[in-house]
Amino acid sequence: MRTVTGDKINHVVYNDIISVDNLLVAWKEFIKGKRAKKDVMGFQHRLLDNVLDLHAELESKTYIPGGYYAFKISDPKPRDIHKASVRDRLVHHAVYRTLYPIFDRKFIADSYSCRKDKGTHRAMERFKEYTYKIGRNDTKTFYILKCDIKKFFASIDHTKLLESLRTYISDADVIELVTRIVESFHSTASGKGLPLGNLTSQLLVNGYMNEFDQFVKHSIKAKYYIRYADDFVFMSQNRKWLESLIPIIGKFLMDRLGLKLHPYKVFIKTMASGVDFLGWVHFPDHRVLRTATKRRMLKALRNDPKPEAIVSYLGMLKHGNAHKLSSLVSGYR
Repeated sequence: MRTVTGDKINHVVYNDIISVDNLLVAWKEFIKGKRAKKDVMGFQHRLLDNVLDLHAELESKTYIPGGYYAFKISDPKPRDIHKASVRDRLVHHAVYRTLYPIFDRKFIADSYSCRKDKGTHRAMERFKEYTYKIGRNDTKTFYILKCDIKKFFASIDHTKLLESLRTYISDADVIELVTRIVESFHSTASGKGLPLGNLTSQLLVNGYMNEFDQFVKHSIKAKYYIRYADDFVFMSQNRKWLESLIPIIGKFLMDRLGLKLHPYKVFIKTMASGVDFLGWVHFPDHRVLRTATKRRMLKALRNDPKPEAIVSYLGMLKHGNAHKLSSLVSGYR
């Protein structure tokens, strides 16, 4: 049983994560859309034996994560992905599905990355809602401070991350397992970085950034604030107040989380001049796809017009003013 003291979970039963039942349910979730992959098929061929072996390693605390396969994608901007083995990704799913509800209830409402019933489209709708509120239906001038963190995933400090994890969980076995997963990867600097390909990375960075979110809401007391991963915005009718925030949030991010604001991706604009946020440029009455995103998308389609990519792009384009571009994408069918 889990017990709660204050708002902290004192016992997350390690057996909840490593149980055969949880591993099998995690497998069902993991293989969606991956059944035809050769490595997945290989694991599936001896599924019960593989799950029992994995359970035994986790139970005896002898489980050691393997290495990563690195490759690049454009989604929509170029990213370095590091993919773990199937057995390791199964462990990530088992950990994620047990820890997610514990983490999620501590997050602020306006954190939108990798959360159930959230995502980019909800973030953009919230952005639109806030602009109407603060602009009083476009009758008042207001400003938007847009920020981005430099080399976000590559800069996550393992020690600070694991310290933050202890604010959610005090179960030593869970901490040890997550520590092994975190320390199985590092970027250019030892003791730093999380792999973009890990499901656990998505959960852990939200936990990591939650300290910043709480600082923004309770110390800065920002009313209009939205964060999606390392992209975040503040809105106010007071430009000077927004300008004063830049050194404050920069110092907090560096001192507490070891993160730097991107020097070329911090700006203050009005909606009339167009605000670049989450791949779209937002104006008072419409939004258009960012030019660089549009170019990458069309280049990808010219090189390899996969049907699933076309469907995905068309779905994305429905959320903005992109009728002409949608017609162009449809032409690749």
